[in-house]
Amino acid sequence: MILIENIKVYSPKYIGIKDLLIANGKISLIEDGMGLEQYNDKIKVIDGSDKSLIPGLIDNHVHITGGGGEGSFKTRVPEITLSKLTEGGITTVVGLLGTDSATRNIENLVAKAKALKEEGISAYVHTGSYDYPSITITGSVKKDIIFIQEIIGVKIALSDHRSPHVSFNELLRLVSDARVAGMLSGKAGIVVVHMGDGDQGLKLINKVLEETDIPLTTMIPTHVNRNEKLLVEALEYAKKGGIIDATCGISKDMTPSKLVLRAEKQGVPLENILISSDGYGSWSNYDQYGNMIEIGVSSVGSLYNEFRSMVKDLDFDIEKALQFYTTNPARALKLHPQKGIIQEGSDADLIILDENIEIDTVIANGKIMISGGKTVVRGTYE
Repeated sequence: MILIENIKVYSPKYIGIKDLLIANGKISLIEDGMGLEQYNDKIKVIDGSDKSLIPGLIDNHVHITGGGGEGSFKTRVPEITLSKLTEGGITTVVGLLGTDSATRNIENLVAKAKALKEEGISAYVHTGSYDYPSITITGSVKKDIIFIQEIIGVKIALSDHRSPHVSFNELLRLVSDARVAGMLSGKAGIVVVHMGDGDQGLKLINKVLEETDIPLTTMIPTHVNRNEKLLVEALEYAKKGGIIDATCGISKDMTPSKLVLRAEKQGVPLENILISSDGYGSWSNYDQYGNMIEIGVSSVGSLYNEFRSMVKDLDFDIEKALQFYTTNPARALKLHPQKGIIQEGSDADLIILDENIEIDTVIANGKIMISGGKTVVRGTYE
């Protein structure tokens, strides 16, 4: 058991200075003062004085088996390691594939998620990739979501020169399958839509929603802050009740933080906005003829950096900034209240911050992964 004493708790709402007891991977008790000092030989005590406690971050878009490959085989990004995630305060990760569904597959993706779970954090994945028909394990998107524990949704790409250029009916069938699979399995059953720079934008997504009864929250367009036209469309989509995902590091002029500020001014419900890292995916730039001129790799550390920047540089309240990395993704992924919140009975996924909003301690499923700013648990081959 772990007892965190005398710490400011953001659930993400600020609930005061509390003591918090962790047992069997769960938050067992939250009180003003527990007086358990006499049991110190059985309980690990952490002094939270002058520190803050927040939920562990949820990164809903990470290429856990590596992305890339668009500049030939040498540009294939390697698999992520456990410490890269925990050092960024990430205690729950959602993995997915990207452009490459030829040298990578869903079996490997699920296996990596299982490995991360064995190493101590929570991990889920989406079946599919940029391609259509979607690559799967069972031969069916619906069956993948229903029968494979880690799979909670499916991915597809639109409005991108690397996308499969699906028709309206093809997208509609995919979305319908994901929706029904989610209902049957009690999972999110969402379609994560990689958005490129193409002129089509959200046209097909809006057409599905206008001509069917599919709920707005079934399709989540991601990378929506990659250009101004797409961002305008995305904010309107979120204003109507859809969920959008902004990517860290994708644009200096349209950071997730700046997107949030614009959304607030336009009356967009902030609970409809997610922020993710696209970690271990490659980013690439192309000339007018479609030739790659630059390639690099995204860091999962950008997620926490974005949160800290919102608080330190843009004067967001901690509780206001936290929602985009905790409760919002937890609800979108149908993991709330197990994840994304500090309350009794929820998973003990926690971050202790020092006075400078730097990570001091990371606890995942009740196990200390980072202590005093140093990694104490590493992945098997680190």
